Order: sequence, then structure tokens, then C-alpha cells
Amino acid sequence: MLKGTKVDGVYSADPMKNKKAKLFKKLTYMDVINKKLRIMDSTAVTLCMENKLPINVFNFMKEGDLKRIVLGEVIGTRIS
Repeated sequence: MLKGTKVDGVYSADPMKNKKAKLFKKLTYMDVINKKLRIMDSTAVTLCMENKLPINVFNFMKEGDLKRIVLGEVIGTRIS
């Protein structure tokens, strides 16, 4: 599953408000739920987990990133 956002992936805090926010390159579904990272509805994350559907969170506003992801390049945060 592809999740386009205005930032480069999943961060520990809102990077627009907190310059010390850390970008996560990889997370598990349970990390997202336990850390209460609000990237998607928790039900959607749980459904992806149950169906073993990885989530790629990337910057949809950055030109070329969607194409790079579709071509298999690792960009943003991978949740699996």
C-alpha cells in the first residue's frame, strides 16, 4: 500500500513543528500502533497487518518519488 504525505515518511513527531523529529526508515505495524503514530487510521493499519500488506509512506509532493517507489526504490518509511 502506498501512503503519500507532505513529509518524507513517518517521524517521531510532526517535523513541521519539531526540528528534532526523527525519521523512521522501517517500522512494524505494532510500532505504529504502540507509539500511537497517526499516519493512518489504526483500523487500516491493523487490516494491513492481518493481510501482510506492507505500507510505504513517502512524500507525495516531491517530484519523481511516486515513480521511484513504483520502480522498487526504497523511499520514506516502510511498515511491515
